[in-house]
Amino acid sequence: MKFKKKLLQGSLIKRYKRFFADIKYQNKTITAHCPNSGSMMGLTNSGSKAWFSQVDNPKRKLKYTLQIVEKNNKQIGINTHLTNKIVLEALNKKKIKSLSKFNDIKTEVKFSDNTRFDFLLSNNKEKCFLEVKNVTLVRQNYIAEFPDAITSRGTKHLKELIKAKTKGYKSCILYIIQREDCKSFKIAKDIDEKYKNAFDEALKKGVKILCYDCKLSNEEIKLNKEIYYES
Repeated sequence: MKFKKKLLQGSLIKRYKRFFADIKYQNKTITAHCPNSGSMMGLTNSGSKAWFSQVDNPKRKLKYTLQIVEKNNKQIGINTHLTNKIVLEALNKKKIKSLSKFNDIKTEVKFSDNTRFDFLLSNNKEKCFLEVKNVTLVRQNYIAEFPDAITSRGTKHLKELIKAKTKGYKSCILYIIQREDCKSFKIAKDIDEKYKNAFDEALKKGVKILCYDCKLSNEEIKLNKEIYYES
């Protein structure tokens, strides 16, 4: 997924009120939209390198969007709004091996009165609901974790994926790690025990678990390689 223009680089001053980030750029302080509703645990240190895009829309109050921050000389993508675009590109290019058999791809598909899944994939034989989650948290060397904050919405999605299985659909959850320094992935039970319980139940009921990392630059973010799940 290519950015429209190369990202600009500055230095993170602070992230606040969840959706705001002050960045030092060319000896000025600019305020950017921070498109991440999670805690961004470990990624908000003042002085960290930060990459951001400039917005062309004249009606938008904030003219910049934070996209990438650096930690330990590694780039991490924080924009959760890009995750589905990264996945859609990968699905169209058949980059996700276990989902390459599906040729028809629909986005934001309604499953029940209160649930939409990110994707509905289908072929002549079967249909698969796919939910996507963005991952940025690393607390131990090379282990990515989700979630980084309590997520009742994420727990609901897991339970709905189980329901989809009982109705004859294939169900899959795909964790996208917007960084390239991880060797494995696990659920952060200490952060959200209810999510971990729902995850374990989904695994038991046949919901497929996938995890991939990403390659990042100031020009694009793209799906990279599959990462194994650590129970």
